[in-house]
Amino acid sequence: MNEVIAELHNIGKTYHTGKVNFEALRGINLKIERGEYIAILGPSGSGKSTLMQIIGCLSTPTVGSYFLAGKEVSKLSGDELAKIRNLYIGFVFQKFNLMPQMTAVDNVALPLVYRGIKTEERRKQAKDILRHIGLGQHFSHHANELSGGQQQRVAIARALVTNPEIILADEPTGNLDSKSGAEIINLFGEFNAKGKTVIIITHDVSMARHAKRIIEIQDGSISASR
Repeated sequence: MNEVIAELHNIGKTYHTGKVNFEALRGINLKIERGEYIAILGPSGSGKSTLMQIIGCLSTPTVGSYFLAGKEVSKLSGDELAKIRNLYIGFVFQKFNLMPQMTAVDNVALPLVYRGIKTEERRKQAKDILRHIGLGQHFSHHANELSGGQQQRVAIARALVTNPEIILADEPTGNLDSKSGAEIINLFGEFNAKGKTVIIITHDVSMARHAKRIIEIQDGSISASR
């Protein structure tokens, strides 16, 4: 059995809006081993995005415990969570979240700024990863000059440049045509084959089938794991 990289114990998340309480997650128990390729599958409103935020240290649970790389992170402050994210998580979002007026290289290098790496070394590492994913001819292109598929590749390069333990992707093909989407899915498979832990959040059954394990979530609870 591989080492457990992420472990959630009885996780619950309740949002308070005025006098209304909304229970987004309840009783989530989940172990993710290093090197797994997992899809968290569910319809809109199922709680999958809230679960993603907790796994990605963007949010903390109302109840329960979350251990990441053996450290309990469920009670950390916002600043402490930011440091953990930068160390362990590489994010890929549906809407790319790139800086449109920055070049591909500068977008990819951005996470390295927070690690105190000097400009020359940041740019070298960014160029290396862009070459690796087939964007070696686009270093100086601004994000808003790239196609959707190219922008998502830049976003993936940005997620990988810190060499994270986990790649966490939220509907990563949602804004792409079918050809570009297939290319992105193939990239995730390649990274997983090289030992990366990949977690995809999706409502798309066909995309989830590319993962090696599917966690289905419905009404805030895990309804199936296969």
